[in-house]
Amino acid sequence: MSSDVRFTDFKSDKQPTWCPGCGDFGTMNGMMKALANTGNDPDNTFVVAGIGCSGKIGTYMHSYALHGVHGRALPVGTGVKLANPDLEVMVAGGDGDGYSIGAGHFIHAVRRNVDMTYVVMDNRIYGLTKGQASPTSREDFETSTTPEGPKQPPVNPLALALSAGGSFIAQSFSTDAQRHTEIVQKAIEHDGFGFVNVFSPCVTFNDVDTYDYFRDSIVDLDETDHDPTDREAAKTKILDADKEYQGVLYQNEESVPYSDLHGLDSNMAEIPDGAPEGAMDLVREFY
Repeated sequence: MSSDVRFTDFKSDKQPTWCPGCGDFGTMNGMMKALANTGNDPDNTFVVAGIGCSGKIGTYMHSYALHGVHGRALPVGTGVKLANPDLEVMVAGGDGDGYSIGAGHFIHAVRRNVDMTYVVMDNRIYGLTKGQASPTSREDFETSTTPEGPKQPPVNPLALALSAGGSFIAQSFSTDAQRHTEIVQKAIEHDGFGFVNVFSPCVTFNDVDTYDYFRDSIVDLDETDHDPTDREAAKTKILDADKEYQGVLYQNEESVPYSDLHGLDSNMAEIPDGAPEGAMDLVREFY
């Protein structure tokens, strides 16, 4: 950890290829600022990404990184954190990657409560594959493949996280730079699985869930009397389909991370010389 790190230290020399105006720019900047604010540095940070427009974020950030396969970013991040608890692990993805093919992994990552941060860039559309409806698209959202809308209710990722026993559930808006950074920073500082769903508008394929829509619709929980430690209050907010909330909806302040529960506190990469006693006998038994 270092107090001298600036968020620009997390910028790589690779220029993003996102569309001009994409919400992912603001999402990534907030992630980098939050990492720097918490005293992390590129040498102790590991970024795992999935598939979609967000998938190359590890290329654009200066840190250890891995670009995984579709929907599998969370198990990779889990493995990294458990193998080396000293690393700050941040998993990034999109609504398609995280809530469609990756939905099963999402639920189990939440309930395991591994001490890492999951940031999802939710633009409510498949942007990389040219604008199909995603799991979080509105029921009447018209696309080339759903000309009359998906005609099915959108996934509520916050509700999934709460029902799976999530210990930190938050939502932010990529263009609200200060608040987005604050919320991601709180997720990093949380002891356990920090989940942040980020409204990250797609300016190319989604002309409904736009910057103007979110600016007009978002209710910031810091401007209300919401108590994030009250699970029932969080449930009420999360199930309120008429509002778009920003802030920490729920945080279990007594959260105990997976590694603490199972005594995983050492770097598994540091293996002493020689195979463990009896290992070769075990190998011969099966081979």
